Amino acid sequence: MDRAHLEHLRVAIDVSVQAREHGNHPFGAVLVDADGHQVAQAENTVQTDSDVTAHAETNLVRFASGKWSPEKLASHTLYSSCEPCAMCSGAIFWAGIGRVVFALSVERLMEFFDNRPDAPLHLTGSRRLLGSENGVEVLGPALEDEAARAHDGFWT
Repeated sequence: MDRAHLEHLRVAIDVSVQAREHGNHPFGAVLVDADGHQVAQAENTVQTDSDVTAHAETNLVRFASGKWSPEKLASHTLYSSCEPCAMCSGAIFWAGIGRVVFALSVERLMEFFDNRPDAPLHLTGSRRLLGSENGVEVLGPALEDEAARAHDGFWT
């Protein structure tokens, strides 16, 4: 994981903090083009939009797929404050985004729920659904302690 990846992940983590400040779940995502320029960012808006599909990554994919073709998005990287869930991984795949880099793993996120049966997650994250066999490079976790701070006290 190089310095540029870590810098973009920190931006995604900052976006997750903003999501929490806006009354949403603490998740954020950033899209970076082939030249390393941030071209879009999105936060989770599940609460404020009353839309269970309004995860940070799907919000970002909706914007990006309306602006760029899958061929163009193949050279882009989506940075996420947390490992994308199954729904978001599907959206990333169908949009044609070529790489995903995430901070907090699904397993580490689940620690905030103390294995509650009502945890709003499924353990099938992007590492299990995407990957080179599906044309998407997946890197992570990285900066888990930094990413976890946005979740401290949120899920209780």
